[in-house]
Amino acid sequence: MKPFRFAVQSFSADSAQQWRERAKQVEALGYSALHLADHIIGQGPALDRSNHPLQNLAAVPAMAAAAAVTSTLKVGCRVFCVDYRVPIMLIKEAMTLDVLSDGRLELGLGAGWLSDEYQAMGLAMDSAGRRIQRLGHVIQAMKAYCAGDVMSVDNADVRWSEFSGTPRPLQTPHPPLMIGGGAPKILGLAGREAQIVSLNFNNRSGVIGAEGVGLSTAEQTQQKIEWIKAGAGERFDELELEIGAYFTMVVDHPEPVIENFAAMFGWSNTEMAEHPHALFGSPAAIVDIRQARRERFALKYYTVP
Repeated sequence: MKPFRFAVQSFSADSAQQWRERAKQVEALGYSALHLADHIIGQGPALDRSNHPLQNLAAVPAMAAAAAVTSTLKVGCRVFCVDYRVPIMLIKEAMTLDVLSDGRLELGLGAGWLSDEYQAMGLAMDSAGRRIQRLGHVIQAMKAYCAGDVMSVDNADVRWSEFSGTPRPLQTPHPPLMIGGGAPKILGLAGREAQIVSLNFNNRSGVIGAEGVGLSTAEQTQQKIEWIKAGAGERFDELELEIGAYFTMVVDHPEPVIENFAAMFGWSNTEMAEHPHALFGSPAAIVDIRQARRERFALKYYTVP
């Protein structure tokens, strides 16, 4: 049975020194990985409308800096948006990170979802189905890049020919691929293609808000597991299921905290305490919660803010 893993996700730092010290602290505390997200825009009306926290660090150089001052910590991004970069540059940079980190990259790839960010950057935002199709095409190309042969990739989004991918990653056949989401198509794709499947909110509204949180209850999380199983088939037991524990408070007396969050979302205290994206309680209590969710949802990997 695979052990539990915990990761930290961080968006910002005030200085290079603060970021380096954070990476070293995360490693020293025993976390498995340090993740960023892949968001570009700074403060302004677009970010305000999205309700997303500011990310002032670009993911690739921040991951490289974190890897440079650590030795065991995995580095990753939950997740790179394939619409934000030319695919060949994204994949080449990712594999370079795997080489320079001595094989510590967790490769998160996603279809994009933050509508105000697309608009603010002047990018067209296709339908969810088309974005997920594009993600699938980039994954196909990534696997061809890592195979080491002269490539012949020709789909609606990627056309690579007459060259081989270099550098090849240290991890074979490629770095662990993380795909996540909260809806049937993306989780079906994750089940088919990923090694790590990230259970997330259904962000169909294009912003962070109560709707997405409300579409991620215990019952709905069980439905998400079924969508993953449908995509994975016989390989489901090989997958590592990860979840963002966005509401994490380590306190000996969690009742007031739970009550405040419940009031915010209009739920009962019990519904809030049992929300799969929440961890409230003492360290011992959180161990028990984690074990119960492993038995119910097969969750093995938690990312905390």
